[in-house]
Amino acid sequence: MQFEGKLYRALNPIYAREPLSGRGAELYGGRFNPKGMPALYTSLSVLTALREANQVGNLQPTTLVSYDGAFERIFDSRAENALDAEGMDGTALSDPTWRDQMKTTGEARTQSFARRLAAGGYHGLLVRSFAPGATEHDLNLVLWKWGKHAPARLILIDDEDRLGRS
Repeated sequence: MQFEGKLYRALNPIYAREPLSGRGAELYGGRFNPKGMPALYTSLSVLTALREANQVGNLQPTTLVSYDGAFERIFDSRAENALDAEGMDGTALSDPTWRDQMKTTGEARTQSFARRLAAGGYHGLLVRSFAPGATEHDLNLVLWKWGKHAPARLILIDDEDRLGRS
């Protein structure tokens, strides 16, 4: 599928100066990217972004950013037949043991899935949020490829250069 629209991300203020880097996910790995593979975890709504960034305990200081995105190749995980074709299903996507899998086998099943999709030319994955309180309508767009130009364009919205100020 194609995606065009606004995306949101809630960042730890320590990392807010680099909202396009994907470096944290690359260093530590995430549910949909193995270590060594950069990724940006974005959401289709502000509330979903806040839920994603603050999944444990109380709301912590957070910097909310928005992007204008346009991507030509996004894998839509809501399409069950497409998931089946990739050997994946909704239960595996939502499996909370992905961190344990990563520790024991080096790569969680969802991370291997993401690696295959990225190698197949997908720019990202549209997937529901599994953060506490999220519903099936809360969606994330996990990006593996992005830049300033098509076919995987992602532009930070910061018209007043607020993040560039010291």
